Amino acid sequence: MAQDTPRETRIRELGTAPVARLLFKYSLPAVIGTVVTSLYHLIDSIVIGHAIADPNVIAGIAVTFPVMSLSGAFGMLIGAGCATRISIVLGQKDMARAENILGNSVLLTLIIGLFYTSALFIFLDPILKIFGASPASLPYARTFMQWIIPGMVLINLTFSYNNVMRATGYPRKAMFTNILGAVLNAILAPLFLFVFRFGIWGAALATDISMFVTAFFVLQHFFVPSHTLTFRRGTYRLRWRIVSSVISIGMAPFCINFAAAAINAIVNNSLFRNGGDNAIAAIVVFNRFITIFVFIVIGITQGMQPILGYNYGSGRYQRLFRTLTYAIIAGLITTALGATLAQLFPTSIASLFMQDPTQIAVAADCLRKVTLLFTLVGFQIVATNFFQSLGMPLKAIFLSLTRQIIFMIPALLILPPIFGLDGVWYAYPLCDILSVIITAILLTWQIRRIKSRIPVLSTR
Repeated sequence: MAQDTPRETRIRELGTAPVARLLFKYSLPAVIGTVVTSLYHLIDSIVIGHAIADPNVIAGIAVTFPVMSLSGAFGMLIGAGCATRISIVLGQKDMARAENILGNSVLLTLIIGLFYTSALFIFLDPILKIFGASPASLPYARTFMQWIIPGMVLINLTFSYNNVMRATGYPRKAMFTNILGAVLNAILAPLFLFVFRFGIWGAALATDISMFVTAFFVLQHFFVPSHTLTFRRGTYRLRWRIVSSVISIGMAPFCINFAAAAINAIVNNSLFRNGGDNAIAAIVVFNRFITIFVFIVIGITQGMQPILGYNYGSGRYQRLFRTLTYAIIAGLITTALGATLAQLFPTSIASLFMQDPTQIAVAADCLRKVTLLFTLVGFQIVATNFFQSLGMPLKAIFLSLTRQIIFMIPALLILPPIFGLDGVWYAYPLCDILSVIITAILLTWQIRRIKSRIPVLSTR
């Protein structure tokens, strides 16, 4: 009897290895990778806040977040959809189709990237003003974005194929890719701002260089013939069935990021009306700090995704449910840690990003109020990604929109006129609890439906 090749063994373990150990094996590198990715933005914010004395620079960086979210949305549209679809297809033992998905996705990433970066260059000032740029903060925001836009396609390529690398059995290599970029950025950003005095554009240039190196490293992985999946001639011609299947699954994280951009625009404008540029700067502290814990949970879901996709595709449903349970527990512990730190040390956290005492006080107040129910967010992120991993995009999209659109927009329209700046802060915990209730109901219904359709669940 012929032995499995290393490629077959790497894929087969998704359906045979103990679930807890497998989730740890795949999630730990993903968590390290996503946390390191969050350091790109964290380092930029800390370095810029201390290298440039003008307090308006923090508000300028704040209004670039929604634009960066738009870039991330387009990256996830293809990257998350590609990785999920490949995992399901590998579970069905269809290697040729998986490579066709890989080839189609790289071309889609380049086409979409060219489209949105061109639009950003043309309409940059109006877009930044929509997202809350004031006359004082606009020059900083414009300069930063003019330098970061060329690197956005590289960011998309890195994110997309880092996910595929992980989904095809290379979680440690995917982790190393993110670490490589973060270390480069951590070296170059302080060097460009403190030593060479480049100004705010130096931080953007550091990110561009780091992304170029990591994108090159990721893409070369798929040119090695011995790896699980490789780029092959004949796989790049766009095929409607592949394109639609990738986009339909990637639409959920796309909507999350697109909605985040829209909400940031509403939040920033509401903050400016009720608290000025200091309030907008305060949300930078919240976003940057809390992103670390959100990215840890996202890393857990990235490790969860190939396990869920493979076992769902191959009919191993008990393994599916055990993976989900472990991921939810890990997600809740992570966000509980973030909420606890924000409640206990808000002033110390704010001081990492700012020098102005007034800004620090506003940011500390923001952290205490916005993170009241942040613990619950871990559950919602994992549950939403559960539906995405199983190829159920409509449900994932609905859940991704509950907090960001369905609940947040009405809350921001109703609460600030009554409670002022506090109304903006308390909109966050209100939406956290409402969205978690909806998510729990839909997840419970879906689990029961899967169980009812499968007479005898596999215990493999």
